[in-house]
Amino acid sequence: MPSTRRPVLAAAALTAALALTATACGPSDDKAAGDTKPSAAASQKGDDFPSLPKGIPAQDLEKWKKKWQDGAWKNWDKDQWLREARDFVNPIIKGHWKPDTMKDAHSSDKTLATQGAPGTVPGGGASDQGVTDPEPRPVTAKAVGLPYHNNAAPVGKVFFDSPEGHMVCSGTVVKDPAHPGKSNLVWTAGHCVHAGQKGGWYRNIAFVPSYNDKGLPGAQVNSAPVQDVAPYGLWWADWAQTSTQWITQGAETGGAGAPYDFSVLHVKSENGNGKSLEETVGNALTVDFSTPQVKSISSMGAWGYPAAPPFDGQKMYDCVDKPGRLTIESSQPTMYRIGCTMTGGSSGGGWFANGPDGKPVLISNTSIGPANSTWLAGPRLGPEAKGVYDALSQKFANKQ
Repeated sequence: MPSTRRPVLAAAALTAALALTATACGPSDDKAAGDTKPSAAASQKGDDFPSLPKGIPAQDLEKWKKKWQDGAWKNWDKDQWLREARDFVNPIIKGHWKPDTMKDAHSSDKTLATQGAPGTVPGGGASDQGVTDPEPRPVTAKAVGLPYHNNAAPVGKVFFDSPEGHMVCSGTVVKDPAHPGKSNLVWTAGHCVHAGQKGGWYRNIAFVPSYNDKGLPGAQVNSAPVQDVAPYGLWWADWAQTSTQWITQGAETGGAGAPYDFSVLHVKSENGNGKSLEETVGNALTVDFSTPQVKSISSMGAWGYPAAPPFDGQKMYDCVDKPGRLTIESSQPTMYRIGCTMTGGSSGGGWFANGPDGKPVLISNTSIGPANSTWLAGPRLGPEAKGVYDALSQKFANKQ
C-alpha cells in the first residue's frame, strides 16, 4: 500500500492478505474480461432463477425473463417492487453494464448520511455494548497502489439499479466454506442490495473485482478497453442474502438498521468462463464473526471506491485507524467506527483487521458516516451476520 506512515497492519499484514496469490489467473487469462461472445455456460434455461416472483408459474419463466431483459425491470411501481427475502431475482442482462454505464453510476449520499451522531457515552467496563466513544479524528483516504489486482485483489465495485438510476457500492470476495478455494461469494452492505423498510430488492446487481485496475482517470474510462475497466469480468448476483433486521428496519437516514447493514452475494460470470470468482481473482478473505472488542484491535482498515465529491468513484482508496465504538440503539449491537474521509460509493467495502492467528480477516463493512465525511461506521458481524453467510453458502453447497 502506498503510505509508510500507517500502522503495521496496513503496511505489512493487510498488503499480504489483499495481494494477488500464486493461484490466480491473470486479468487476461481465459478471456476473463475481453471475451464478449456468449458462452455455452451462460444460462438460457432460467437456471439463474433460484426462485420466482410470487404469482409467476414456472412455465411462464422464459416469457417473464424476456420482458425483464427488454426493460420491464425499470418498473418500480410499489406493487412490482419485490421486497421479501424469498423473492430475490436478478437475471443476467448481457451488455447492461458497459464501461460508460459503470463510470456514470453514482452513489446515493443518503446511504452514508446520518441525522447526527448520538451523544458520547463513557467507555470502560468489560463490554462494548451501548457505548459510544468520542468522535475520531478524520483520517485522509489514501489511494491504493496500482494495479489493483496486485494490491487489493479481492476488492471491487458493486453495481445496481434503483429508482434513482445506476448506483454503485463496494464489495469484497470472501471465502465459501462449502467450496474451499472456489468461492463465488461477495460481501457488501445490506443497503447496496435492498432499500430497507420502505422498499425492496435493487436490480441488475453485479460485481466487478479490481474495477479500473490501472486507475485510469474518469475521462478515459468510457473509451478504455473492457479488460482495463473489468479485468476479471462482470459477475452477476444470482442470489443475495441480507438480514431480516435490515429489510424490516433499514432507512435512508438516521442510521436505522445500520448495526445489521450487511449482505452476501452469490455471483456467476456474465460470460461463463468456467472458473469460480476466487480462482479467477486469486484471493478471498475469511470472515470473522467473533465481534472482538475494540480494545483488542490495534488498527482496522476500510477499502472501497468513494464516488461522492471530492472523489469520482473511479479509483480505490483505503483508510486505516484504531477503531472506536458507536451506538445507534442501546438495545442493538454497538458498531465499529474509524476516522476516514471516504464518501458515498465506499458503502459495502470491506473492513480488515488481524485475526487471532495474525492473519487479516474481514471484520466489518462500511455502512454509515456523517454528511461531512470525517468518519465511517460498520456493523459487528455476529450471529445474525453468520446466519446470513451460512444460509447463502448452504444454498449453493451442492452446485457451483
